[in-house]
Amino acid sequence: MDGQHWMASAMRAARAQLDIATHNLANASTDGFRRTAATTALARDGLTVFERAVREQGAVRTTGRRFDLALLGEGAFHVGAAATREGAFTRDRDGFLIDDRGRKLRGACGVLRVSADATIASDGSVRDGGRVVDRIPLPAGTRVLAGALETSTVNPIGETLAILTAQRAFESAQKTLLAIDATREKAANDVVRVR
Repeated sequence: MDGQHWMASAMRAARAQLDIATHNLANASTDGFRRTAATTALARDGLTVFERAVREQGAVRTTGRRFDLALLGEGAFHVGAAATREGAFTRDRDGFLIDDRGRKLRGACGVLRVSADATIASDGSVRDGGRVVDRIPLPAGTRVLAGALETSTVNPIGETLAILTAQRAFESAQKTLLAIDATREKAANDVVRVR
């Protein structure tokens, strides 16, 4: 692999790191968001970037709202066909617990429909009218905290530094690529003049 290919792979890797860091920073205030980490590695065809979700618990803040739910441990809430850790739910006029996009929270028996007096216990059981009506499926060791939300795990300062680092890496690779190109062009022109 020649220098131009190496610099092109370095520019692609820097761009991927930039995309990941900007996505993280954009979600710094999104409740339940877990940041993504970027790791650069050397491959046969140059530098490549691997993404992995960081499995750390976000801080929990109390809201006092009955249907705000924070997960303590692994897992996610199932809303529609998606999974999320963002637990800000409200009760709509038909009694369904919905998120801010209107997606309905699913329990073990289907979508959750409750009265305004329903409660959700730490084991995920949903009580309404003094009886258990459903259960939020949770992995072993995970609890639900009602009246609270999990905050994002993004450190805005760290992600801003990651953005600046990725931009500088891209610019350095770009300048090196231009220098290699200029050197090759000069060498090609000098060979023509010698003849």
